[in-house]
Amino acid sequence: MAISRNEDKISSDKLEAATGRPREAWTELLDAAGATRWEHPQIAAWLVDEHGVDGWWAQGIAIAFEQARGMRVPGQQSDGTFAAGSSRTVPGEAGEVLEKLVTVVREWANAAPASVNAGAKHPSARWTFDDGSGVQALVSPVTSGAAGRVRASLTRTRLEGPDALAGAKAEMAELLRGL
Repeated sequence: MAISRNEDKISSDKLEAATGRPREAWTELLDAAGATRWEHPQIAAWLVDEHGVDGWWAQGIAIAFEQARGMRVPGQQSDGTFAAGSSRTVPGEAGEVLEKLVTVVREWANAAPASVNAGAKHPSARWTFDDGSGVQALVSPVTSGAAGRVRASLTRTRLEGPDALAGAKAEMAELLRGL
């Protein structure tokens, strides 16, 4: 399983519909502002503060820019660690799907989650392991007319390097099949 670049996940047309500019225009604007010298939080904050971009879209624009300019590779987080995950749309309500995710990951990891936030708009649970890596489970509403369905995601976090990504992605996909 390959780890996708940010630009492969969201089309430039979709980005333009959401933010008013296609990816190439955002890249040109960030280049002109000297953003290759900035850290990720500064790029995202500049997009929000100076251009009114929604925070979620600002993160995606920043990541795509950083990948395009060689500031990070696919799967790399702003802290230098790596993360890979998988998601799937499943029937059910957010709370019940989170409970199922917690059960599946608890059995796989042989550990209870370090935290659970069942009451959030996007219910989640997190595990932290002795080696510093972890798992994040997240349940999100499906916005495209799929009543009674949610998006369940599992992400392996704080992995040491890019060599762990494909295996982690496959592992999380296999766990999701257990829902």
